[in-house]
Amino acid sequence: MDYYEGVAGEELADAFYQEFINLARRAADNPESFGMREKGLRRANLPRFPYNFLFRVDDANVRILVLRHHARHPSYGAGRV
Repeated sequence: MDYYEGVAGEELADAFYQEFINLARRAADNPESFGMREKGLRRANLPRFPYNFLFRVDDANVRILVLRHHARHPSYGAGRV
């Protein structure tokens, strides 16, 4: 958010945050709609921004492990089981 606020202002930073929150809610409501990755992790891609997050389902809870930029190595954050 700091990056987007610095380069484009508060409006874009707020848009990034809102998109993340909306996708996190979607993941919590319907985690099976997101593809399964290694070690039981699922990945959700933000539609507008070049970020994704890895999450897993523990009982009835969704736990987000890492929010990462698409330029990161695909295994970045996957070890956070």
